[in-house]
Amino acid sequence: MLNKLTKEQAFMLTILVVNAGNYLYNLLLGRLLGPAAFADAAVLITFLLIVSFAGMTFQIVTAKYAVLFSNRTLFAFLQWISKRAIAIGVLLGGAIALSSNYLQQLFNTKSSLMFVLFGAALPIYFVMSINRGGYQGKNNLKQLSVTYQSEMMSRLFITLGLLLALRFVNTSVLVAIGIFISLFFGLIPIKLKSVRAIATAKPQQLDTKPIVTFFALTAFYELTQIIINNSDILLVKHYFESEQAGLYASLALIGRVVYFVAWMFVMLLLPKVIKLKKEGFDTKPILLKYVGYITVLSACIVLGAFIFPKLVVQLMFGNDYIAIAPLLWQYALATSVFAIANIFAYYFLSIGQYFPVILSGILGLTQIVLIVFFHNSLAQVVQAQIVAMLVLLFVQLCFFFYHGKKNARLN
Repeated sequence: MLNKLTKEQAFMLTILVVNAGNYLYNLLLGRLLGPAAFADAAVLITFLLIVSFAGMTFQIVTAKYAVLFSNRTLFAFLQWISKRAIAIGVLLGGAIALSSNYLQQLFNTKSSLMFVLFGAALPIYFVMSINRGGYQGKNNLKQLSVTYQSEMMSRLFITLGLLLALRFVNTSVLVAIGIFISLFFGLIPIKLKSVRAIATAKPQQLDTKPIVTFFALTAFYELTQIIINNSDILLVKHYFESEQAGLYASLALIGRVVYFVAWMFVMLLLPKVIKLKKEGFDTKPILLKYVGYITVLSACIVLGAFIFPKLVVQLMFGNDYIAIAPLLWQYALATSVFAIANIFAYYFLSIGQYFPVILSGILGLTQIVLIVFFHNSLAQVVQAQIVAMLVLLFVQLCFFFYHGKKNARLN
């Protein structure tokens, strides 16, 4: 049966397993730690999600130019972007480590060391992202899958082992150590011959202006993703007590299953659109195909959350978290709308249409503003996000249809 799967289907199945493993990791942390301690761990998990979006900048840029470049030009590009990834990782990681005491006070955590450990992991994460981008651009989905599997499995087993063996150590520090070690496993597989070739590549004239432009716009869009995806958890941690913040963190982890499922389609979509555009083919059919997949999956998840909210919460986190069950379908709806809008945004990014990227940034900030003004209850926080995401999707659809009609007139 598995032998009959296409390369894309096998990759999608693998990513589903990886997402399930990441979910299991979060669920076990929630059950082992309880709402209050889990709120601290959720800050680290949120930071990891933030870094994953920053890492996606390097991954997407690498994937694009792995499609466009080859041989010595590709090695020169990889050398160029690797140096910058390490430098940016060291600068950001150092800033987080130096700000650890401030971050501890800002997010009401019991430890500052967890932020120091997290900062030390950033250069490794960015190098790992470049490695993945190379596999993604070359459509080497098997190797790409292994990097995600290695990271997920090592983080799951190492963190649980530390929590069970070292009960006297602060749990958030142990979670940070688990994240740090797992990133080294996320480098597997990495081809040492390619690493040597990149390290010893002779300086070559690269037209870096379009690369820097694409990098800057991708970084800007990933920043908007960080804002949209993570500002709610951090703001709730700031405005609400630890118990409420822990409940909301569990709600977010359950509700975001839609986004994690949608992400595998984004990873398949991006290199295909770039390749089709390079060869002069119409890219809209493949976009609509993936939008259809995500819409159907999202509708099923939202419906399930609406019909069986208590059952879902009990199975995933237990009775301690049952209070957030009525909000589950609403959060899933907000995430579903965001996932669909996100597909359009990455499509426009890959074909060089950057206006929607700017709009997404503005709307990402709108979500923060809405939550800052409307946070009397967790329900109000969720509903503010639904409004922001609906506006985001509406704007993306308007631009898509406008762009289509404009091209039709030109043709």
